[in-house]
Amino acid sequence: QLQLVESGGGLVQPGGSLRLSCAASGATLDYYAIAWFRQAPGKEREGVLCITGRGSSFYFADSVEGRFTISRDNAKNTVYLQMNSLKLDDTAVYYCAADADPYYCQLDGMDYWGKGTLVTVSS
Repeated sequence: QLQLVESGGGLVQPGGSLRLSCAASGATLDYYAIAWFRQAPGKEREGVLCITGRGSSFYFADSVEGRFTISRDNAKNTVYLQMNSLKLDDTAVYYCAADADPYYCQLDGMDYWGKGTLVTVSS
């Protein structure tokens, strides 16, 4: 069974950058679409970005367009979320999730979830 582990979170100042990693085990990520979600304190979880098995990426959140990018390294079985120009509102627990349908990014189609990594943007 696919297992996902996020890493790379931490404390960063506004305007800074972080790269989150989502490492998979138990299955090959080539066969999954992978998405990043986040949940800020007191708010509902929201989709951020998604990448299909073929490498096409889709933004779920307009607020991160132009600042966040998603990429995958199938050889390392890992998906990355590069976050630049971080803002206070980006503070959240970030989760990666996998959809067993690798061809589409569907906000409500995730089958597997990681436990999350905390990103805190603060001066």
